Amino acid sequence: YYICSVGEVMRVALPSIIKAKAKCEAEFEPYQPKREATINLVAEAFDDEVRAKMQRRAPKRYEVLCELEKAGGVLPRYAVDLDAAALKALQKSGLVEMGERDYRLDCEWSRTLLPKLSPAQSDAYDTIKRGLAEKRVALLHGVTSSGKTEIYTHLIEERLSKGEDVLFLVPEISLTTQLVERMRTLFGESVTVYHSKLTPQQRTRLYTDMLSSESGNFVVGARSALFLPFKKLGLVVVDEEHDSSYKQSEPNPRYNGRDTAIVLATLHDAKVVLGSATPSLESYANYLSGKYAYAKLTERYGGVEMPDIILSDTVRNVKRNERKLHFNKELLDGIAERLENNEQVILFQNRRGYSPYMECPSCGFSARCPHCNVNLSSHQQRGRMVCHYCGYYEPVMRFCPNCKTEELRPMGFGTERVEEAIQKLFPDARVLRLDGDTATSSAAYNRIIGAFARHEADILVGTQIISKGLDFAGVTLIGILNGDNLLTAADFRAEERAWQLLMQVAGRAGRRDTRGEVVIQTAEPQHPIYSMIGDYNRVAAKLLAERKQFGYPPFVRIIRVTMRSTETERLVASSLRLGELLRNRFGRRVLGPVSPLIDRIRGEYRVEIMLKIEVESSFARARAILREEIERLRQERDYRNITIICDVDII
Repeated sequence: YYICSVGEVMRVALPSIIKAKAKCEAEFEPYQPKREATINLVAEAFDDEVRAKMQRRAPKRYEVLCELEKAGGVLPRYAVDLDAAALKALQKSGLVEMGERDYRLDCEWSRTLLPKLSPAQSDAYDTIKRGLAEKRVALLHGVTSSGKTEIYTHLIEERLSKGEDVLFLVPEISLTTQLVERMRTLFGESVTVYHSKLTPQQRTRLYTDMLSSESGNFVVGARSALFLPFKKLGLVVVDEEHDSSYKQSEPNPRYNGRDTAIVLATLHDAKVVLGSATPSLESYANYLSGKYAYAKLTERYGGVEMPDIILSDTVRNVKRNERKLHFNKELLDGIAERLENNEQVILFQNRRGYSPYMECPSCGFSARCPHCNVNLSSHQQRGRMVCHYCGYYEPVMRFCPNCKTEELRPMGFGTERVEEAIQKLFPDARVLRLDGDTATSSAAYNRIIGAFARHEADILVGTQIISKGLDFAGVTLIGILNGDNLLTAADFRAEERAWQLLMQVAGRAGRRDTRGEVVIQTAEPQHPIYSMIGDYNRVAAKLLAERKQFGYPPFVRIIRVTMRSTETERLVASSLRLGELLRNRFGRRVLGPVSPLIDRIRGEYRVEIMLKIEVESSFARARAILREEIERLRQERDYRNITIICDVDII
C-alpha cells in the first residue's frame, strides 16, 4: 500500500538484533537475553540463632537478609545496598550465594479501582459498545478534559478480563508520562511500554516475551508498536488520532499509524476506538458515510466550563501603541492578573529558537544554510545559527559580512525570545521553556512539566509540545502569540491543522474549578477559522465542502512522488520524463513536476509530482501503474541514480 519493499518494512518492524542479515534471509543473529547478577539467600542457614547474632553485631547485613527473605530469597545485585567486602563476608558465612538470571524490570504497581464514569461518560461508553457490536471502528469525539481516558480504561479492562491483548497507541511516547503512570496505576505491572527509542536489547526482550506469551498483553506505544507479535488482539485504542506524528516521514515505509492500526485490527478481528477532541476530517467523513460508529462528549469532566476565547487584534494594538515587545495589551493584562492571583499561564509560540532568521537592515543580507535552501535560525543562548533541516550550525554573526558595519537584527521571534521578553516585562515571575531545545530527552521533558505541575514556575513558554496530553490544575490563561502563522502554511491541511492546534492548546486552560481564558493574538481577527473556534461541526462542514470542490482528501487519495539528486540538470530532465510517462497513463490526475517550497535539503535538490486518485477508482491499480512507470524510468540510461520516493496519503 505504501509502495515500499518487504525489506524496508522488516527494518522498521523487527528489533535490530533479530533482523535477517543481508544476502541471506535464513541467517539470523541469535538473540542473547541480557543477564543480571543476583544474590540468593540460603534459607536454611538463616536460623533463629544466626538472626539474633546478626541483629546485634551486623544490623546492616541483617536488614539485607530480611529483604532477601521478603523477596522470596532472590534479589538483583544492584538492588542490594552492600559493598563488596560485606557481601563477601556473607558469602563466606554460607548465608548467601551469588547467582545469575535473565534481566527483568521489577515494577511494583499497586492496582486501583477503575474510575467511576459520569452520566455523560456512561452514555458515550454505551454508545461505543453498541457501535462496536456492528462496526469495527468507533470514533470518540470528546472535548478536551471531557474524560475520554476514563472511557478507554473501561473498554481496556473488559478486553483484558477476557484474556485478549490490547494496544494503546499514542502520538509520541516520550510526551505521555502522565498517561503511562495512570495506566500502570489502574492495570499494574502488566502495562508494557514500547517505542523505537528503546535500546535494541529492550526491544528484543519485549518482542520475544510477546512471542512466548499467549495473550493478555497490554501495550502502550508509539506507531512502531503496531509490529509487535500480538497473539489475540482484542482492542486497539488510537488516542489523539488526528495527530500528524502518526505518519512516518523518514525512512520508508511512510505509513500512517492510525490507518495501519485499523488494518491490524482487521487481521485479528479486533475492534478499534479512535479518540480526539479535534478528529481528522478523514475519520469524521468515515462517520458521516456510515463506516464508523460515533460517540460524542460535549462537556468537560466535573462540569468544568470551556475557556473563554478572546481575539486580540495585533494591528489595532500597534496603532494604539499598546503592544509591548511581542505581547498585546489584553494578554499582558491577563498575565498580570494571573500572577497576582497566584495562578499559572502558558504562552504558545509554534517556533523554537530566538528568531527565524537574522537580517542586515542596510543590504538585506540573511545567513543561509550552505546545504539547504533555508535561512539559519538564531539560537542566542547557545550562540549559534542553526539549520532545522540538516543540523548545520555556525556561530551567531554579529556584523553583516557584506556591509561590514551593520549589526544583523533578529527577525520574528521564537520561544527563546519570548522567554527573554516575558522575563523583562515580569521580572518577578518564574518562567520555564518547553521546546525541542530544552526537552532534549524524556528525562528533561519530565523535569520541566513536573516542575510546572508542582507550581515551581508561574509561566510556561512552549511550542506545540505543550498541546499534547498535559493536565495542569493551576493554568487559567493561555496566550497564543501568533495565530496567523498557523494559517499561512503552503498546505491544503493548513486550516484544519491550525484549528486543531488552537483547540488543543486552548484545552490546557481551566481544567479544574476556575474557568480558563485563551487570548489569541492575530492581525486578521476576521478570518473565518477564528469565528468557528469551538464549533467542530461548522469547521468540518466548511473544510469538507472545500476539499470536495477542489479534489483533496478524503474525496481523493494523494501520492506525492519526490525525486532527489545532487545534479540539477539530470533531476529536471528525469522529473519531466516521469511526468510525461504518468500523464500518458493518468491524464489530468498528475500535477507537476514542481519545485517544493524548500527545494534543496542536505545538498540534494528536490522536485515533486503529485498524483490524485478518486476514491471511486481502484487505488491498487493506480499504485501498480505508478510502480511500472517508475521502474521504466529507472531502466532508461539517462535517468539512473535519481532517488525516487513515494509518499502515499500525504499529511
